[in-house]
This record gives sequence, structure tokens and C-alpha cells, in this order.
Amino acid sequence: MSSKAAKKKTRAPKVSKKPTKQPAKIEKTVKGKAYATLVAELRSLLKGEYDFIANTANFSALVYNSLPDVNWAGFYFLKDEELVLGPFQGKPACVRIPFGKGVCGFAAKQCETVIVPNVHDFPGHIACDIASNSEIVIPLFDGERVLGVFDVDSPTLKRFDDQDAEGLNELVTVLVAHEEGLDG
Repeated sequence: MSSKAAKKKTRAPKVSKKPTKQPAKIEKTVKGKAYATLVAELRSLLKGEYDFIANTANFSALVYNSLPDVNWAGFYFLKDEELVLGPFQGKPACVRIPFGKGVCGFAAKQCETVIVPNVHDFPGHIACDIASNSEIVIPLFDGERVLGVFDVDSPTLKRFDDQDAEGLNELVTVLVAHEEGLDG
């Protein structure tokens, strides 16, 4: 055997560093099914119960204990131009957030879901838990009026994506519809 052939045999095979499409599709399907399961579980928890505090407490616990890699999940409710801490799961949190400040205040003011891949890069981020590295905030609406926000934090950078936004928005929509008596 020539030395040229021996060299060819000892080379490591080339591995493509391009991500394949299939795992992303599988992940999307799995994540979509997980959120569909959470919606069903939430509807079951809400059935027959109309106490807003009890329902938001169970909502926070459901999300916190069901989503992987989450270190905080909870509500802030708008009161007199401030977001005030509501039911949550995780470490103790900031009690009051000025409207428009931090990720929660920004989401409430913009009236839109905000995904922050790295909270340390967000101007004016309010660090309630230094372990949090990424965040998603979903506003709650009563018609056109913002009632507050649902906030989820993770110790992992880039933890949340558009599919999380879609799933969490659906969960919040189910909660608000239930509270307004629109869920049948």
C-alpha cells in the first residue's frame, strides 16, 4: 500500500456544518404539540374557576413547570402607570416596574410581544434575577387596553423564538377569554 493511500485512510471524514432541515421541522412539531398540550391543560385548570388571582397563579405554575429551561414565569398588572407584580413562579422578583421601562414595561407600552435573546444587551433591562439571560413578554389586553404582561425568563441565551411567542400568546388568549366569559 502506498503512503498516499494510507494518508487517505487516516483522514477524518468531512462533516457538513450546515444544519439539516429535518431536525428543525421535528423540533417545531414537538414544540407545537407541547404548546397544544399546555392549552388543553390550561382549559382544564380554568374550567369552572373564575377567580382571576387563582387562575393566573395556576397559569404561572403550569408554564413554569412545563416549559424546559425556564427560571421565572409570572404576571405584572398595570396599576397607575406601573406594572405591579402578580402571581408568579421562581425567585422573588421586582415588585414595581415603571410603564415603558425594562422589557416588561417596554412590551406593555408597545402593546406587543417582545422576545429578548440576551437581556444584557437590552437597553434599560431591569435585572430581578441575575441568572436570567433571555426573556419573552406577552401583553394581556382587555379589548384595546393593556391589563398587564406575562413574563417568562430563562438562564439560557436565545431560549425563546417565534414558536414560543405563538404558543404563549395562545395561552394568554385562552386565559383572557376565560376571564371575560368568552370561552363558552
